Amino acid sequence: MSALSRFWDSDFAWDFRHSPVAVVSFLVALLLVLSAVFAPLIATMNPFVPANLNLMNGFTAPGVPNQFTNETFLLGTDDQGRDVYSTILYGMRISLFVGFAAVALGMIIGVTLGLIAGYFGGWTDAVIMRIADVQLTFPSILVAMLIFGVAKGITPVEYRDQLAIWVLILSIGLSDWVQFARVVRGATMVEKQKEYVQAARLIGRGALPILTRHILPNVLSPVLVIATISLALAIIAEATLSFLGVGAPSTQPSLGTLIRIGQGFLFSGEWWILFFPSVTLLALALSVNLLGDWLRDALNPKLK
Repeated sequence: MSALSRFWDSDFAWDFRHSPVAVVSFLVALLLVLSAVFAPLIATMNPFVPANLNLMNGFTAPGVPNQFTNETFLLGTDDQGRDVYSTILYGMRISLFVGFAAVALGMIIGVTLGLIAGYFGGWTDAVIMRIADVQLTFPSILVAMLIFGVAKGITPVEYRDQLAIWVLILSIGLSDWVQFARVVRGATMVEKQKEYVQAARLIGRGALPILTRHILPNVLSPVLVIATISLALAIIAEATLSFLGVGAPSTQPSLGTLIRIGQGFLFSGEWWILFFPSVTLLALALSVNLLGDWLRDALNPKLK
C-alpha cells in the first residue's frame, strides 16, 4: 500500500472528508492561494506597472463599459484606472507572503525559546516566560506597531520602501512568538520526563540532539495548529497595519492598502473599490481560521 493510500485511509483524512466546514474552508483557501501564486498568468494586467495604466479607465463600475475607452472590467477599476480584479490578485501575493513569513519567524523564535525554557527550567525558564508574560499584557497589534515604528525609524530613508515588507514581517513575527513558546514549553516539560528522554541522557546524548531529534518531533502537533490559526491573525494584522498607513508601501500594496484606498471613495459612490478587496480579505482569513479550528479538534486526542 502506498503512502498516499495509507494517508487516505487514516483517521485524519476520514475526519477531513466528513467535515463540510473543513472541506469548504480548504477549497476556498486553496483557490485564493493559487490565485495569488499564479496572478501573473490569470490577471488581466500588472496593475502596479505605471505603463499599464490608463487614467481614462478610472472609476469604471463593475461590468459596465467605460464611457471613454469602452473597456469593461469584471470588478471595476480604481481612481488610477487599475483593474480591481488584478489589484486583488497582486495584493493577495503581498498579504500571503507577509503572513507566511511572519508566522514562520514567530514559530522559529517561539519553538526555540519554548524548548529551551521547558527543558532547562530554572532561571532560563523564568526569564523567557516573564518576557512572554510582559508581552502578553499588550495587544499584539500595538506591539507590532511599536516594532514597526522603531525598525522603520532606524532604516535609512532611501531604503524604507524597499525594506518595508521585511520590516512588516519582522514586526508581526516578533509580536506573535509568545503563543508558540508557551505551548511548546508545556509540552517539553511533559516530554522530558518520559523514559525515552531519560534513556537518551543515560547513553550520553547532549541537550541539543535530545531537543531536536527526540522532543521536537513530539511537540509539533500543537505547533501546526497554532501556526494555522496564527496565519489568519498575521494576515489580519498586516491588513490592519497597512490600513493604518504603517504597513505595505503604496508601490507594493497589499489587501489592507487596497482597503484603505477604497475607503476614501466609499461615500462618493465608488463602492466596489472597497467592497471586493474587503470580501477577499474576509474570505481568506475566515477560511484559514476555520481550517485551523478543525485541525485543532482533529489533532486533539481527548476528542477521539
